[in-house]
Amino acid sequence: MSPRSRRVLLGSRRLSTPTSPASSTGASPSQACSSWTCGEPVTTGVTEPRRCSRSLPRSPAHRCDGVPSVDEMEDEKAVVGHYESIREEDRIATGFGQLELVRTREILHRYLPDPPARILDIGGGTGVHASWLAEEGHSVHVVDVTPRHVENVRVELGPQGVTAELGDARELSLPDDSFDVALVFGPLYHLTDRSDRIDALREARRVVRSGGIVACAGISSFASLFDGLARRFLFDRDFRQIVERDLRDGQHRNPENRSHWFTTAFFHHPAELRAEAEEAGLTVRELLGVEGLAGWLPDLAPHWSTEEGRAVILFAAEAVEAEPSLLGLSAHLLIVTSVPQ
Repeated sequence: MSPRSRRVLLGSRRLSTPTSPASSTGASPSQACSSWTCGEPVTTGVTEPRRCSRSLPRSPAHRCDGVPSVDEMEDEKAVVGHYESIREEDRIATGFGQLELVRTREILHRYLPDPPARILDIGGGTGVHASWLAEEGHSVHVVDVTPRHVENVRVELGPQGVTAELGDARELSLPDDSFDVALVFGPLYHLTDRSDRIDALREARRVVRSGGIVACAGISSFASLFDGLARRFLFDRDFRQIVERDLRDGQHRNPENRSHWFTTAFFHHPAELRAEAEEAGLTVRELLGVEGLAGWLPDLAPHWSTEEGRAVILFAAEAVEAEPSLLGLSAHLLIVTSVPQ
């Protein structure tokens, strides 16, 4: 994005300055969220955090004695509860979700080694990516913070050889240099403190061999703006306040737990995602927009349902995927990096 455009859209936001997250009131067990993030709610309740220290966002009041602050526990409940209460596998089955999935696969195939590669899926959810990777002959291990996701992977994908464990992206219980590829698709959304995101990226680097690939996803800081305009949320004053903060400092909050407005998260400006990867010691290969403007097509689903429509949508997404001035148009950003040799 050009300096002029960045000033217009971001105002006084400083790209290199760490920000402190505000506390969250937690997510309603029945909360759903926007089309570019999650699916429909399910009836499971909020699950208590798996462990007390450093498993999700660190609040400004974070304590270094291993005991979480009240704000930190509330952030963790909000995020884990959100993913316990929705079905990510349903979201990815929608027109928008399918666009995200197909584009992500296309990009990854440019860099994945021939099977069988050892792939670590950090924040792998219910195994959306682990499933197709295993089908292609790769050995996949999933680490996720949400108990329902881990259980789903073990039950549904265990027969394909996929393994899974509960874990913290910042403190992986895995040996150095034990994977060829690491995917970090999700953790960077919910680690609202910059130092935590750097920790997660460094952990991914640690467990991947020299020369291996670390691919990471972020949500664009402009996503709520475009989603709100496309779906008319932007005409709601409360939503505009959320968007204003997204643009100002990337800290996304949904204090009223409104449906379709997502949960506690951090949204990246494209330049921030690159800067964080480089600070973690990774070598950036490509920074791409996943969906591009195509993701905001109001009638995306019916067009996606036809072969010709899909081809046009994918053409539109790929045509601008690497254009710096248009990266922020994508709901999702994908940065492909490698571990220095």
